[in-house]
Amino acid sequence: MIDDLFGSAGIVTVLTGVRMPRMNSIVERWVKTFRAELLDRTLIWNEAHLRHALREYERHYNQHRTHRSLAAAAPLRDRPQPLGPGQIERLAVLRRDRLGGVIHEYRHAA
Repeated sequence: MIDDLFGSAGIVTVLTGVRMPRMNSIVERWVKTFRAELLDRTLIWNEAHLRHALREYERHYNQHRTHRSLAAAAPLRDRPQPLGPGQIERLAVLRRDRLGGVIHEYRHAA
């Protein structure tokens, strides 16, 4: 019944493996993070707005957001190099806002 309802809306149901707990846990963690960092702070107006927000968050998540399991690196970026003593004394940080300021990205200024 639920598959018919989703099918009428053009949504395809993807089945997961029965005994594959890692498959579900990875997706559940990503959805929880996406929801906590973006959806709980944003009013989504329509499907186009949701798709735009999802694309921007996906870029942020894979290219900028630090991950504890990757030693503070993003999945699609090299690990950050430690700063030397000379760099710490005159540290300049630039901030980039995404999605109207809901997400902030920081980087060291050259």
